[in-house]
Amino acid sequence: MTGCPYDILIAKLETRSPLDDGDRAAIRDLDCTTRTIPAQSYLIREGERPTQCAFIVDGFAYRHKLTSDGARQIVGIQMPGDFTDLQQLFLVEADHNVQALTQLEVADIGIPKLQALATSRPGIDRALWVDTLVEGSIMRETVLNIGRRDGAARIAHLLCEFELRLGAAGLSDRGYELPMNQEQLGDATGMTAVHVNRTVRQLEKEGLITRSGRTRRSLRIADWQGLQARADFSPRYLHLDQSTITRIPRR
Repeated sequence: MTGCPYDILIAKLETRSPLDDGDRAAIRDLDCTTRTIPAQSYLIREGERPTQCAFIVDGFAYRHKLTSDGARQIVGIQMPGDFTDLQQLFLVEADHNVQALTQLEVADIGIPKLQALATSRPGIDRALWVDTLVEGSIMRETVLNIGRRDGAARIAHLLCEFELRLGAAGLSDRGYELPMNQEQLGDATGMTAVHVNRTVRQLEKEGLITRSGRTRRSLRIADWQGLQARADFSPRYLHLDQSTITRIPRR
């Protein structure tokens, strides 16, 4: 499949920094190729030298690191509207893995073309910089979450982050289909799958969330203020007010 989801890409970048008509026209002149990637497939492996940047049109991916004995730490979740590997614009070799969490549809943009676009269009360059800086901010919060919060707060915090990030993409309104199983939630929060299971049940018992569906992953936030309090959650690190929010069009 060929083509580029220009409207989705423009809308996402405009949440990071204002773009003018020339910026939008330059984005529409980009050559992109879209492709579908099965769940659990690798987009990037540590040590590879990517030649393209992928922009997620639909689905979820995650960044992770592996120890020498195969233990996995998930260090970031990527959602529709996110670049999976923007840092590779200037870092030659990948230092972590990017893997499909669900089936993905991505738009691939050649790194030299994206570099040239950023160099020639200051508005786009700023938007890409801000996007990378926000990703760093989310990473810092992830370190704090794993290192200093208790188990219930870690899970509650992740659920709050999903709600706001998906909401900014027009994909949630106090409820969403959780794309992660208990093992993956554990790898993202430094917990065992058994601990995750107990913790999610605890949040339900406290009346903060409800779950439904065969896999119990259809999640509704029953008490948004209570969930934020339980999570020690502040949305500041997401920088959702960086620019006037333009919701990403759904396909």
